[in-house]
Amino acid sequence: MNKSVTRDKFYKYIQELQETITKRLEDVDGKAKFQEDLWKRPEGGGGRTRVIENGAVLEKGGVNISAVHGALPESMQNYFGVKDADFFACGLSLVLHPKSPMVPTVHANWRYFEMYDKTGQIVDQWFGGGQDLTPYYLFDEDASHFHSVCKKACDAHHPEFHAKFKKKCDDYFWNTHRNEARGVGGLFFDYCKADESMNMNDWYNFVTEVGNSFLEAYVPIVIKRKNLEYSQSQKDWQEIRRGRYVEFNLVHDKGTLFGLRTNGRIESILMSLPPQVQWRYDHHPEPDSEEERLLKVLAQPKNWIA
Repeated sequence: MNKSVTRDKFYKYIQELQETITKRLEDVDGKAKFQEDLWKRPEGGGGRTRVIENGAVLEKGGVNISAVHGALPESMQNYFGVKDADFFACGLSLVLHPKSPMVPTVHANWRYFEMYDKTGQIVDQWFGGGQDLTPYYLFDEDASHFHSVCKKACDAHHPEFHAKFKKKCDDYFWNTHRNEARGVGGLFFDYCKADESMNMNDWYNFVTEVGNSFLEAYVPIVIKRKNLEYSQSQKDWQEIRRGRYVEFNLVHDKGTLFGLRTNGRIESILMSLPPQVQWRYDHHPEPDSEEERLLKVLAQPKNWIA
């Protein structure tokens, strides 16, 4: 596949996937609708941001696509160890923050990147992405369901992918300054390049299979938990844990940092932040509580599939 075929094919895919995901989430919420915002990047490219707020189920969520191109900023040239390079990047990124603390937050993204020399010849290309679950109250069967769907998507392409990309997810979504996981994990893969076992079309097929699995992985959990009763103290716990989510995204997340370094659209980059958050000084949950059980699980990555 040449560069134009790969990039055009994947960009068409994420446009269609955004449509599929936002329609399904509106059905599940039953109240709020996604608001669409089209934007252009002065240096080249743009995107389509869709945000939902104050729904019956979703307190805030975004499902965004973008395709940006141009000269690779100096900070990113230093990061990749190149000079005078141009780039193209496109992807879909989503974050959903449910209203109920019984429903987990979820994040996913699937992306494609190309780099060119000054003659326009492609010098590097890769896919990346993943999906991960961040519960506030832990239902083990929900974590097992999410991981089982992830494993099914991986197994269709390589028997070692699930174990490999689950570990990468556990390693990546780790708040080092807190010494705890952001959530219960899922999949994370990056710099997926052509080699003797996988060409770029093979990677395209894998990444799109994972993307297509997202609704199956997440929506059944939402439907099962969205009507459970909860207290104000449980809502407070959700907002305290959301603070850890914010910390990860602003301190460690590569996507956030890439967007900021490439003069990305700030509203789209920061749509991942929840609307209501608490930071309480030196907060600790009650011993032997469900809140403490969650923290114990987050201190050590777990195999959720029996």
